[in-house]
Parts: sequence; C-alpha cells; structure tokens
Amino acid sequence: MTVSADLARGAEVLEFPQGFVWGTATASYQIEGATREGGRGPSIWDTFSATPGKVFQGHTGEVACDHYHRHRDDVALMASLGMSAYRFSVAWPRVQPSGSGPANPHGLDFYDRLVDDLHAAGITPIVTLYHWDLPQALEDRGGWTNRDTAERFAEYSAAVFRRLGDRVETWTTLNEPWCSAFLGYAAGIHAPGRTDVAASFAAAHHLLLGHGLATGELRALGAKQISITHALSPVRGSDPDAVAVPDGIMNRIFLDPVLRGVYPADVVARASRFTDWSFVRDGDLELISRPIDLLGVNYYNPTFTEPRPGEPANPVFPGSEGIGFPVPDGPKTAMGWPIEAAGLTELLVSLSRDYPGVPLMITENGAAFDDTLIGGRVDDRRRVEFLDAHFRAAHAAIEAGVDLRGYLVWSFLDNFEWAYGYDKRFGLVYVDYATQERVPKDSAKWYAEVIRRNGLA
Repeated sequence: MTVSADLARGAEVLEFPQGFVWGTATASYQIEGATREGGRGPSIWDTFSATPGKVFQGHTGEVACDHYHRHRDDVALMASLGMSAYRFSVAWPRVQPSGSGPANPHGLDFYDRLVDDLHAAGITPIVTLYHWDLPQALEDRGGWTNRDTAERFAEYSAAVFRRLGDRVETWTTLNEPWCSAFLGYAAGIHAPGRTDVAASFAAAHHLLLGHGLATGELRALGAKQISITHALSPVRGSDPDAVAVPDGIMNRIFLDPVLRGVYPADVVARASRFTDWSFVRDGDLELISRPIDLLGVNYYNPTFTEPRPGEPANPVFPGSEGIGFPVPDGPKTAMGWPIEAAGLTELLVSLSRDYPGVPLMITENGAAFDDTLIGGRVDDRRRVEFLDAHFRAAHAAIEAGVDLRGYLVWSFLDNFEWAYGYDKRFGLVYVDYATQERVPKDSAKWYAEVIRRNGLA
C-alpha cells in the first residue's frame, strides 16, 4: 500500500475550509545548534543540559539538527512537501546575548535569511518569540521570577519585529508558559531546574506580563496578527476537586488572564498557601489582557484524575495532594502519553464556547514513536494513524462551529526533545544525527497528500 492509498481509495474527500493553513513547527534550541556562533550567548537550556543528570545521556543542543547551517535545504524540503506555513522560534540569546541591550546584528541576520528563504519557497513564516531559551544572564538575575525579565522581553520582541516585521504577519509571544513556569521553576525537570513552588507562580505571572508588554510593543509597531500559544489539556475525572486543580494550573491560570483579564478565583485561593500574589500589581491584568488576534493550541492528550487520599502532590501541579493521575489502558506514544483524538475535539469546542470570539490554530500536535530507518525508508504508520485521527477530530470541531484557522504538525524534524535528549523522535522527517541526513518518513509523504487535497479521504 502506498502512502496515499488511504486517500486514493475514497472518491470523496473530507475537506477543510478554503484557505486552511497546513504546516509544521520547530523550536530554536531543539534544531539550530551553533550555540557558540554568530555572537549567540548562553541560554538556560545550555546550562541545564550541561548539568550532569538533567538530560538523557548528557545530550545537549550544541549541534542538534544543525539547522543554523542547513536551513536553506530544510526550507526546500518543506516546500517539496507542500507546507504552506512554518512556525519557528527565535533564540533570544542569539539576538541579545545578555538578554538586554543592543540587538546582535549577526543573530538577526540568520532569521532574516530564514524568512527570505521561506518567502521564496512560498511558505508563510510564523514567528514564536519565546520557546524557552531564556538568556542565562537574565536567569542569573532571577529569570522569570524577576519582573524586569518581562520588561526585557518586550524590548527584545520589538527588536526582532523591527528587523522582520515587514515580512512576518503572525507573531506569537510565548510558547507554553505552563512548561516554563511549572516544569522549570516548580518541578525542576526543565530549565532552569528550580524547585520552588512560590517562584513558579511568580514566573507564571511575569511570563504573562511579558506577553502583555510585548503585545503592546508589537501592536504599536504595526504587527498584523498577535498570538500566544498554550499547552492545553482537557481534564477528566469524576471528582470535581480532582479535576479543578490541574485544570486551574495547566489551563485556566493562563487562559483567563489573557482572554478575561482575571485570574481564576479558585486558583488564587488554592495557591495562597504558597504565595501572597504580591507580584501582581495594579494594572497588570489590563496589560496581560490586551486583545490578541489568534490563540495557539498545543494538544497532545487529555489529563486523567482520580481522588487518591495520601498521594503527595504532583510537582508539575502544585497543590495536587490527594489527587492521582492514572494513565488509562490503550494505545500510547513513545512518551507514554495516551492517544485520544476525541480530546482534541473536546478541547477546541470548549475553548470556542468558554472564550468566544478568538480564532484558534493548532500550533502543535504530533507524536513520538520508535522510528527506524530501514533501506532508506521510515515506515511510521502509527504516526499516520495518529495524525489522521487528530485531523478528523479537528474537522469535527470545525463542523461544530469552531473557528479553526490551521494545523501545524509537531515536528518537522526529529530533534532535541528537551530532558529526553535525542531519545524521542517526533519528526515528520528522520534525522541521522551522526551524518545530519534528512529522510522524509512515510508520514511526511502522507501529509503532503493531505495538504495537496486540503482534506482526508
């Protein structure tokens, strides 16, 4: 059976709306490499991954996919697959090595070339300004627990826009602030590796404040479309309290301030034993809730909960004592995450209902599997099945009235998967890290057919 057999079998196509955006996504530290070139300064992920025991087998992003040197070939490969959009992130320490001060022209030159190459290939660039690689110099001064970092982020965002704004329409301020705040400052499993619950709430607020300040700068400079991307997960369980705690920490603490201008009352009350919220100043929520044009949705799986008396708190969900997080039986990815496409429909419909008026885009969705290259081919039919089911789930949400504008598959390339190093492969394209050879997997060829038809058989 060929990669397009599923599409060829049916005479009808499950079509997506005209103009629907099909693309892919990456992040700077995960693919660029060249961590010491072009005047780039160190980031918290350089420091974290160089710390023994923090990343699988001591892997780092020093070389990664060498995209810094191979971006032109990577763009050509995207174009050959028919991608209409590419979401990439800018490395803050490549633009401002110390996190402040004049922009480094050599760092901006790289993104200038990348944007030009994308346009030449007919691919729309979507810029994410922060995908976790905070300049280490700012972390040394408190990182996201320090209000000044939010101010510096706004200045950095403006510097990037001044260089690229004439060719980039969509600007995403932050990627998954939940991960930055709670995995990085509470659980310590992401950079900067701190385990201070009070600090994690301050970091969450200052990340959102940075978003609000950057939104103001970008809007004043003429940005056409401003967004923020959240890691979102529908929370399931029979006990309301067991549902409310993780839902509050992962979803509502980030959605409500941006889209409603308030912090959820129950989250504030529960977190009061960790923090007095004194880092929230008058006027902050007005800044944070400045209007956005698009909400990015990163979806991988639902979160399942159950009452479990005596269970210690899950460190990524502060205040979750007495709550269990069972993983249901059924198919899972190589990350151990349950595969449930219906959760995507549920999430999109609930977002459209609870936060009306804001268009949505799936900015990440994909799966890691144990891919192997055999005879020049990667047969990743499980990824094809995964994507097919999730595309259908997205279509169901559109049919239900959700204003969904596009779908960006994570990820274009196999890459440095944070604390998992190079042990997990999410890519549509296989990367041989020893030779840097790129091999489109069967899923990439299948996805190219989906894009060409704008739908599924």
